[in-house]
Amino acid sequence: MVTRLARTQPEGHLVSATRSGGKLALAATLTGLLAAPLAVVTTAVPAHAAPVQVQILGTNDFHGRLLPNTSNGAQEAGAAQFAGAVKQLEATHASGPTIFAAGGDLIGASTFESFIQRDKPTIDALNAAGLDVSAAGNHEFDAGYSDLVSRVMGAYDATTNPEGGANWQYIAANVRKKSDNSYALPDVTARTPDTNDVSNGGTWTTTVAGVKIGFIGGVTEDLPSLVSPSGIADLKISSIIAETNAAADALKAGPDGADLVVLLVHEGAPDTSLASASSNNNAFGRIVNGVDSDVNAIISGHTHLAYNHVIGGRPVVSAGQYGTNLNKLLFTVDPDTNQVTFDGGEIVRANTVTVTDSAAVATKNAVQQSVNSAVAQADVLGAKVLGKVGGAFNRAKLADGTTENRGGESTLGNLVAEVHRWATSTPEAGAAQIAFMNPGGLRQDINGPADVTYKQAAVVQPFANTLVNMKMTGAQIKTVLEQQWQRDAAGNVPTRAFLRLGVSEGFFATYDPTRAEGNRVTGMYLNGKAIEPATQYSVTANSFLAAGGDNFRGFSAATGARDTGKADLQAMVDYMAAKAATTPLPVKADQRQVGVSWPAGAPRFYRLGQELKLSLSSLAMSTAVDAKDATLAVKVGEVGVTSAKVDNTVGTAQDDEQGKSAVTVELKGKVKKGKQMLTFTGPTTGTTFSIPVDIRKAKAEVKARVKPARIVKNKTRARIKIKASALGIKAVTGKVVVKVGGKKYTAKLKKGKAIVRLDRFSKTGTKRVVVKYAGSQKVRTKQAVVKIKIRKK
Repeated sequence: MVTRLARTQPEGHLVSATRSGGKLALAATLTGLLAAPLAVVTTAVPAHAAPVQVQILGTNDFHGRLLPNTSNGAQEAGAAQFAGAVKQLEATHASGPTIFAAGGDLIGASTFESFIQRDKPTIDALNAAGLDVSAAGNHEFDAGYSDLVSRVMGAYDATTNPEGGANWQYIAANVRKKSDNSYALPDVTARTPDTNDVSNGGTWTTTVAGVKIGFIGGVTEDLPSLVSPSGIADLKISSIIAETNAAADALKAGPDGADLVVLLVHEGAPDTSLASASSNNNAFGRIVNGVDSDVNAIISGHTHLAYNHVIGGRPVVSAGQYGTNLNKLLFTVDPDTNQVTFDGGEIVRANTVTVTDSAAVATKNAVQQSVNSAVAQADVLGAKVLGKVGGAFNRAKLADGTTENRGGESTLGNLVAEVHRWATSTPEAGAAQIAFMNPGGLRQDINGPADVTYKQAAVVQPFANTLVNMKMTGAQIKTVLEQQWQRDAAGNVPTRAFLRLGVSEGFFATYDPTRAEGNRVTGMYLNGKAIEPATQYSVTANSFLAAGGDNFRGFSAATGARDTGKADLQAMVDYMAAKAATTPLPVKADQRQVGVSWPAGAPRFYRLGQELKLSLSSLAMSTAVDAKDATLAVKVGEVGVTSAKVDNTVGTAQDDEQGKSAVTVELKGKVKKGKQMLTFTGPTTGTTFSIPVDIRKAKAEVKARVKPARIVKNKTRARIKIKASALGIKAVTGKVVVKVGGKKYTAKLKKGKAIVRLDRFSKTGTKRVVVKYAGSQKVRTKQAVVKIKIRKK
């Protein structure tokens, strides 16, 4: 068994212990937070050395998950159990040495306890776990290249670098300096415990029991689009495949070349299937297929998925995310022949590892103390004020005022969606136009009017999701909105049958809850303009939602989806600094999804003079402090026509139907015909929305009478008394035309009436008189026919 020795560390560090015969003993007392990785020292190799079994433990995408989490099916071990599990697996591997390696994103996009302390507690925990080497992930560059190399990778110093001191080597062969094309990451092996560790910033090697093991690092080639361009302005990102193959050749070259080579790459498969990991249709599959056979294993990350494949005889693995799992790989190496045999691999769930080895227990306990200190410090730092709110931003509630209603629209859901849109509105983040927020991701309300602290912001969105930007067509957005009426993957309606998405400012949708499933969304608008089915829009959602969480599988149809590298909590921190540092952030109570139901048999168009009826719902937020409209002002075009009462009774169902109004509009007065907008405005909430309606001319009624009753030829001049009317029109105007006996007479209506005096008739008989109303701007044409009997005397 290889012995790993701990070097002397400055006071204030948690020091990893010596391993001998597979057992760890405490080498130092916990006097601070940091720990050094376990050192590797070479033992003498006999003339005919026995084969050595090397254990490689892999992790990725830890993202500062210090505390255990089992909510929503998660199995995150927490830093203490995770570190203990690593040490336990090392201790029980008595047949050879263990290397603990990572695929990147160990820090960044972290939960509050780590995030608020610039991930120092996570660095401490992984130091204590004995991490040897890691690929750089995109999140390692969140604060820029300088922060990574100077603070994170810099030596701990209580005065000059109190928030840094990672005692493992970060490597990235495809990250080079523009200035001289050298590897960008520094070699820090001079201060790591093992004198056999060697690195050039792109690769790392160590020699154990006569076996030389080399690691190559790679970060996703999408790095420039995932972090601030200014933070990596001096770097160039090159091909992972080309850099890996070149580095592998260099590691294998010469009589002292590496026996075993492992690629640590922060890129991952799009799903857990073997097919996707080996497909040339995605970036990761191309890496797997393009990397030379000199590379014996690929440990990956970035996509937060757990898989354990063997492709072309080579293990291709990922541990998932957040300290949930460890990849365990076993290789047997013959030091004499340099033959490498892969003995198998498995995914080990960290919270299922029973920690019994005394040194592993000591490490677990030490990390737990460190985590406890971090939590206590986070509580202090969490009291820092981010900004002010002018009122309460609440989640939706049921009638009892306390039970959360995830089916209801809420001021908090809409605020968070707008924060996400704002945070990704820059060109490099995707120029987001619309953002959606799942209600289950909101775990606390924001009380107000009050100051908002870090801690309060953190507990609103406690899952440390990142923001994903994507391109979606209008039709795809409609599909997502239809999925608010829930079906699980098997087609069943889940317990929460309806989930109302929070939406960003400028987006508005109408729906009809009475229509058939899949056809309920009736209109979508962005900044007042109808969203077109075939037009693409830039959409942002958190990483949970973007991956199809909460049964919103419609997001999977998006194109160009990419993680922006922005954490949801950091987005809120930045938003409050920009919008509410001094002036309280106002609560916006406008409704952004409103129910509109037309009665059965509603016509395709309406005529002036008719009544238009419809039912509205989802007009009100649901908590007592939320602003509500007692009435809605109603306009047709620019003409105010009525005021509709709103019933703001909050119900007991998990839906969004509170705030109802039965609307009746009389299309009369100054209302104009044509394609008009029926506009509703809430004077208190500011809710304003318009529905297109087709209004056509009113139907006229024309009545004609002949006076006097007895008409004598060549003597009586008959008079036609005409009355024109139309439903809802006070006084019909225009002209009437009378045709009889080959003659035509014209008259103007006055107050809807006219009298036409006919010439004397020279012959007896019955005459047909056609009276035609010529119509007006508001009334259709109409004619009536009367008959006149002409007598001899």
